Amino acid sequence: MEKAKVLEAIRKAKEAKKRNFKQTFDIIVKLKDLDLKKPEQNLDFFALLHYPIGRKAKVCALVGAEMRDAATQAVDKVIIQDEFARYGQDKKATKKLAEEYDYFIAQANIMPAIATHFGKILGVRGKMPNPKAGCVVSPNANLKQLYEKLQKTVRVKTRNSQMVQARIGYEDQPEEEIADNIITLHTQIVNHLVNHENNISKTLLKLTMGAPVEIK
Repeated sequence: MEKAKVLEAIRKAKEAKKRNFKQTFDIIVKLKDLDLKKPEQNLDFFALLHYPIGRKAKVCALVGAEMRDAATQAVDKVIIQDEFARYGQDKKATKKLAEEYDYFIAQANIMPAIATHFGKILGVRGKMPNPKAGCVVSPNANLKQLYEKLQKTVRVKTRNSQMVQARIGYEDQPEEEIADNIITLHTQIVNHLVNHENNISKTLLKLTMGAPVEIK
């Protein structure tokens, strides 16, 4: 993927009608020749980019009392193990939590309790703490570092369709940063596909309310 072509697509996408809110850029990669009935041909991974991807990701930590202070200083919300049972009994509160937060961090040695009280609701929404994203941590983990990493992390998942779509940046972000994120993510997608570039049909870029622009 040539950087010049990516920058050209970014500028073309920006020609869309201006809106009264900050739009985000999405990358859409259309795939081909995959048998999604085979698990090894599906995509489901977390890609770490070099720059933020738009709206700040909200992070909730599910931890024991020993991590309370470190978590409070690092993330947006902390739920201590003593509070788990209340959420397990209050489905409405847990659903609201799942809607409000993008990532959940779990203390590894209390994962069974987290699964018991939060698993049913977070699991169906794909928001259970995921070790692939580094979200299952030891009690001495550096949560500030993890929080910053999650701001630049994108989940890539085929979801039973030969296409992946992900937020990649925002409209007033420097074009060089958007281009870097696009190229970095595209490279990781290619590397995860069984036949690499041969499994990609086309790659598109669009603003939230704009028309897709092909990156040729």
